[in-house]
Amino acid sequence: MKPRRRDESGSALVEFVWLGILLLVPLVWIIVSVFEVQRGAFAVSAAARAAGRAYALAPDDETGMARARTVARQTLDDQGADEMPLRVRVTCTTGRGHCHDGTSLITVEISSGIDLPLFPEALKDGQTSFALDARHTVPVGQYIQAGP
Repeated sequence: MKPRRRDESGSALVEFVWLGILLLVPLVWIIVSVFEVQRGAFAVSAAARAAGRAYALAPDDETGMARARTVARQTLDDQGADEMPLRVRVTCTTGRGHCHDGTSLITVEISSGIDLPLFPEALKDGQTSFALDARHTVPVGQYIQAGP
């Protein structure tokens, strides 16, 4: 007596669907994560540019720092990155307190980070965010009007 063979019609489709789901979900997560990090990188870069201009256009260093922080936060918010932390650091070639001298170069550094989206809670023991930094240098003389 011959052993009876099981009918396997349709099982390839079931296997294909399950393997597709198992491979597709991580792939979609990776793509979404890459897009989120790229969005954060663009936002931090735009914040550094805007903060540099705001600092250079301010009448003094104290006002410049306040404006740089405000503009950097607003730029992140405009880019949809309002949940990102923000640290603004300003340095200049002529030294603290003299950043608005005509020959000064102002460098604004923005430090931030972005959390990976939809990261499983069970795996959050490790690093779940990317650090993002941007730097923009502005010559003060570019924004100062020359005499008559």
